[in-house]
Formats: sequence, C-alpha cells, structure tokens
Amino acid sequence: MSKITGPFVAVVTPFDAEERMNEAALRRQVARQAAAGNGVFCAGTNGEFYALSVDEKRRAAELCVEAADGRVPVLAHIGEISTHQTIALGREIARLGVKAVSAITPSFIACSQEELVGYYRRVADALTVPLYLYNIPARTGNTLTPEAARTLADHPNIVGIKDSAGSQDSLDGFLAVARERDDFDVMVGPDSLILHGLRNGAAGCVSGLGNVAPLTLNRIWTAFMAGENEAAEAAQAHFGQLRKELYALGFPPSMVKRALCHAMPEVGHSRGPVLIDGEADRAIATLAARYAEAADGSQE
Repeated sequence: MSKITGPFVAVVTPFDAEERMNEAALRRQVARQAAAGNGVFCAGTNGEFYALSVDEKRRAAELCVEAADGRVPVLAHIGEISTHQTIALGREIARLGVKAVSAITPSFIACSQEELVGYYRRVADALTVPLYLYNIPARTGNTLTPEAARTLADHPNIVGIKDSAGSQDSLDGFLAVARERDDFDVMVGPDSLILHGLRNGAAGCVSGLGNVAPLTLNRIWTAFMAGENEAAEAAQAHFGQLRKELYALGFPPSMVKRALCHAMPEVGHSRGPVLIDGEADRAIATLAARYAEAADGSQE
C-alpha cells in the first residue's frame, strides 16, 4: 500500500428535515474537500457515526468513494462496540474502494490494554484493507496507550493511529512509536496540534474543523511541506482560534455541523437528541460568517 499522507477532513453526514441522509449534499461536501486538496474520512465522529445505522454507514462510504472519483483518498470509520460488529462492518466497507479504515476503541465496555490489543488484532486479521487504530478516550472511556500501539504496530495490517485524545502528551507518545519504524504512522486528530504533529513526524491529520475551513486546513499542510514556516504558523493560529471559539459553545461535532449549516444550509442539523439553544446558535452563526470558506474552494 502506498503511504497515506496529508490532510483529511472528517466530513459531516448531511441530513434533510426528516433526518434522512441527504446523498446529493454529501457528494457536494466530498467534491468541496477534493477541490481544496483534502482527503475524506467518512462516518467518523464529525460524520455522526454514533447516530447512523449500519446501512447508512455503508452507503456513506460508497457515496464518498464515488464522489471522490480517485481525486483524493477516502478513509472510513468502522468502529463498533463489539469485535464481531466491527469486523462485520469492516468487511462490508472494505469492498467499496476505501484506501483504509479506522476503528475507535470499543465504548461502554471498560477494556484492559490486553483486551484492546486483542480487539485490534482480530479486526486486522479479518480485513484485507489497512487498519488505523483510533484513540478518543473522552468519548469511549477507553485509552489506548503508546505501549499497546507499539505492540500492535507489529501487525502487518495495522498501519497507524488516529490520536484524538486531545493532549500534546498523548500525541507525542504515539509519535515516538512512529519514529521507531517506517510502517506505522500517526494522523493528528486535535485541530490545535496539527502543525506540532507534522513537525514531529506525523504523516497527516484528520480534521473536524476542516468542514468549516478546508482551505485553512490545507494551507497548514502545504505551507509546512514547502518549508514556509510563518505561513504554516499563521494558518495554524487561525485554525486554533476558530477551534477555541467554536468548541467553547458545546459538543464539538455538533458545533462544527451547525457552523457549516449556517454557511451551507443543505447539510442540515445534527440528529437528535442534539439541541442548540438560540443564544449559542446566534454565536455559531457569527463565527460561521467570520470564518466561512466557500463551497467552490475560494475564500469568502
């Protein structure tokens, strides 16, 4: 497999007024990211995987691969609570042409590191498509340690980790593992740490905020790769300020989607039980107007 690098956006899953998937709008979001030069990560946290049925997850991946049409790579999230469910979904998604898949640690069940290692080994054994580990302990209640990742990196079908723990210490621990070998990569999850991760060996990132500001996200990557340090720092600072202001208003994926909805109403609202009160919504609308980047990839 060719190495996966660069910026990816964890695209939102658009819904209509009846909370049904809006397939045409999803295709347009993929095209928008491709135009900005960003890869696509579908049915992840910002894609509301927790609110999607298995059929919807499969369809979302299918639509994203079709809409990308080879212009940019597509990654798909397959994580479920049980090993059996994750393998079943992974096998279905693998047939659709995604470049790789990623699975969060199981949620609800309190897992030991031994159980997490066993979980990922079984999933990787069962799939032909490459697998990324996905660490997001604030949402799952289970933390994958760098030591466990080091063990799992020996598996030939485990190619890296998406770390969304939210701390520099966590990210640095996985980056240390990646620097030990050339067959295990780190994809940065926290939007505030993208440039830090790239400077310390990350292969790329998977961003939620890239839904709102895809050009700024891509600029962090392109400026870094070109050695334009001041431009990379300026783009990261702009991105970081958006993150600080938007995420202060509520659950980050819901804030991202509502901000995008203000700029592009066809993406719709988050599925219930998410509610955003009027005061927060007005603040989100103000931020969306200030940071919005157009659907065609131009700066508004």
